[in-house]
Amino acid sequence: MDITEIYQCFLQCDGVSTDTRNIHPNSLFFALKGDNFDANEFAQDALNKGAAFVIMDNKKLITDPAKMLYVPDALGALQQLAKHHRQQLGLPIIALTGSNGKTTSKELIATVLSKKYKVTATKGNLNNHIGVPLTLLSLTEETDLGIIEMGANHKQEIAFLCELADPDFGYITNFGKAHLDGFGGFEGVIKAKSELYDYLEDNYKTAFVNLDDPRQDAKTMTFSRYTFGRDSSADIVIEQLEAQPNATVYYKGEIINSNLTGIYNATNIAAALTIGQFFNVDLNDIKEAIEHYIPTNNRSQWITKEDSMILLDAYNANPSSMDAVLTNFDQLNDQRDKVFVLGDMLELGKEGYKEHKDIVTRLSDVKNKTAYFIGREFFKASINVTQKDIHFFETFDLFKQHILDHSNEVFKNKLILIKGSRGIALERTLDLI
Repeated sequence: MDITEIYQCFLQCDGVSTDTRNIHPNSLFFALKGDNFDANEFAQDALNKGAAFVIMDNKKLITDPAKMLYVPDALGALQQLAKHHRQQLGLPIIALTGSNGKTTSKELIATVLSKKYKVTATKGNLNNHIGVPLTLLSLTEETDLGIIEMGANHKQEIAFLCELADPDFGYITNFGKAHLDGFGGFEGVIKAKSELYDYLEDNYKTAFVNLDDPRQDAKTMTFSRYTFGRDSSADIVIEQLEAQPNATVYYKGEIINSNLTGIYNATNIAAALTIGQFFNVDLNDIKEAIEHYIPTNNRSQWITKEDSMILLDAYNANPSSMDAVLTNFDQLNDQRDKVFVLGDMLELGKEGYKEHKDIVTRLSDVKNKTAYFIGREFFKASINVTQKDIHFFETFDLFKQHILDHSNEVFKNKLILIKGSRGIALERTLDLI
């Protein structure tokens, strides 16, 4: 069965499903394989739960040829169907990637553009070789603009996702120390993320560029771009960025406040403002959209618990994002003692020990604080650290028991930062405060 035939089935359906646990009625179900599962084995279950057709790559399990459609590779069929659907619609697509801030930037951009257009954007962080096709297949004829977040932890992944999405515009938030193991170091990160720029240049498309970031500026001088920054040569001149305590942008005499923290989020706001202006969204609407945006999913959230203020940023962590959050936290004008609950930064490979040790050393110099480091990587970096206000725990459960043994007085009337990689799930700390 070729893609045009599958596309005809898709047009008869109300969307695409890949998981029988939350299948959509009258959907086109793709039987994907994983390390520990083979959805071909659940093809009949998918039909029983309301799927109209099942795309599967195991002939032996086909019992209803009218509804169970064979392809050599179900994942490949999903990806090619998404590419075909994108080509049929032909609407403008903005792709964005980067080491930090992708999802927050995507949500801000979508919030701003939705003031004028019908926007379809990546849900959550479904930004990989499965998530991007699913987002593309959620585009409809009513969609004015598509926003596609692209994640990667190896080279050539962004290039592949660009081939599927064929973006008209692109934005790279930054180059940072993320997934160093998969990229082979920081230079590998730059090269891999720049695959988006390569695609835009090769196909005569346009990049949105932060001129305050010299690396982004240098990478985009040879092709079409629309710029922002504090430099007077930028297309959108940002007068000032602040983060005390929340991220604020000054533009054309307007002060755009937000519910986000950190100067890095002021940059994300400036990017959303820029893209909104490029697509002719009224400045008052842009300001309203940004000021009403509330962060979720454990990203840069300020939470108040009794007499303590908590900055919860536990969705992900790498050396670059950790450095940015710590810098912002250092600069906050608050007289309360600070408590740092920091979890491992994963996927750093051979750089892991050094990067974790650097964070420990940095916190050693902070006064009026208590620091809790959680995870095996930080535990390895505990050698020769003797300060009484710094504690190391190899697992979250050991940290939890320590807090319970000492009651929760350690969190009373404090300014608290919670930051770590997704695998550490440090949002569980909230239950201890």
